[in-house]
Amino acid sequence: MTIASTVNSSTDPEVETGQGSHIDAPELRVFVMALFFIFGGITSLNDIIIPKLKDLFTLSYGQAMLVQSAFFAAYFLISIPGAILVKKVGYMRGAAFGLLTMMAGCLLFIPASASATFSVFLIALFVLAAGITVVQVVANPLISLLGPAQTTGSRLTFAQAFNSLGTTVFPYVGSLLILGSLAQVDPATLKGAALAAHRVAETRVVVHTYIGLAIALLIVAGVVWWQRNRLKGEHHDSGSALAGFTLLRRPRFALGTITLFLYVGAEVAIGSLIVNYLEQQHVLSMSEQAAGKLIPLYWGGALIGRFIGSAVLRLTSPGKVLACNALGAIVLLVISANSTGALAAYSLLAVGLMNSIMFPTIFSLACEGLGDKAADGSGVICMAIVGGAIIPPITGHLADATASLSIALGLPALCYAVILAYGLYARRPVIQAA
Repeated sequence: MTIASTVNSSTDPEVETGQGSHIDAPELRVFVMALFFIFGGITSLNDIIIPKLKDLFTLSYGQAMLVQSAFFAAYFLISIPGAILVKKVGYMRGAAFGLLTMMAGCLLFIPASASATFSVFLIALFVLAAGITVVQVVANPLISLLGPAQTTGSRLTFAQAFNSLGTTVFPYVGSLLILGSLAQVDPATLKGAALAAHRVAETRVVVHTYIGLAIALLIVAGVVWWQRNRLKGEHHDSGSALAGFTLLRRPRFALGTITLFLYVGAEVAIGSLIVNYLEQQHVLSMSEQAAGKLIPLYWGGALIGRFIGSAVLRLTSPGKVLACNALGAIVLLVISANSTGALAAYSLLAVGLMNSIMFPTIFSLACEGLGDKAADGSGVICMAIVGGAIIPPITGHLADATASLSIALGLPALCYAVILAYGLYARRPVIQAA
């Protein structure tokens, strides 16, 4: 992927000119890594929230997956407005706005708990995700500015490793704080005021968790605002905000957008089902909290794979690496769906390792050759993250219809088959667009 914006080298001595001009600001790399850590960790908490709300509101799998629908719908609705905002106010101010929006979403968990209404939780999650969307629209192209264009894919993969660090740490802590608080009361046995009171009491720990996150986000937003003028000479393409959609005429970009849609959907669907999958008697027959503690193995695999992948991608065709990882994911899903016990459990968790390089690699392959239109491309392709709102509910309804989580894994497997095909298609580099 090429740089997402250009800077005026005549007014900013920090800008290096030449092939793939970039900004020499090492401290901003730390800032971007922190952003990836934060929004990755908060996103992965959905895997903990889903079984909690599923029990409290006695939901089916399909209904419980509406958590992901509310969350990832924000990427579809907010990505383009987020890109417009960033082009108007700049990367750092845009990041501060996104962090404050995330904080507002966290605070909305207070009225959600007080109302004991599932739909209010969905609204809070949507607002939280809206903020994350803006932050991600900033982070992906900004990391490309902070180094040579030739190594953007490797650098983005390394940054995504910090995203995976967040998704590894947050679910474990969340399982202790949130799932560990489940009272030994079956909500299905309660009615009326007793049920409402039970839901308020049981969601209070969720509120406390997200209030803590809101405080942390406020601090980070303050630091970002303090650095708001760090990118002097920052310049963005002045074209229409909708100009990015014209990039869909390019087969490589259009197919990459579809592939990212399917990848996010598959990754989120699997992560959302892990707790319930491991609880099954024929798998590990464990408690919700114990199953929740194993979610970090899924995301931790992505963490390890991204550190390794950042090096491998410097030596090997990204498309070929993507195809190999997709094939590995398919094999692991087939093994998990057709086995029992530890083999079924850990082969599913190992899919996280295969996921490791997929998002940054698909993103880089799709945006390769876009030149100064990469910012517009970033806004459009971030909309494809809405796959996390669509594929998981379909997977959940498939599980409800077949009464089998194993059969439901067939849908993510089909998604990985398309990813494999795209890796083979995009294995050759493209010439930089004019």
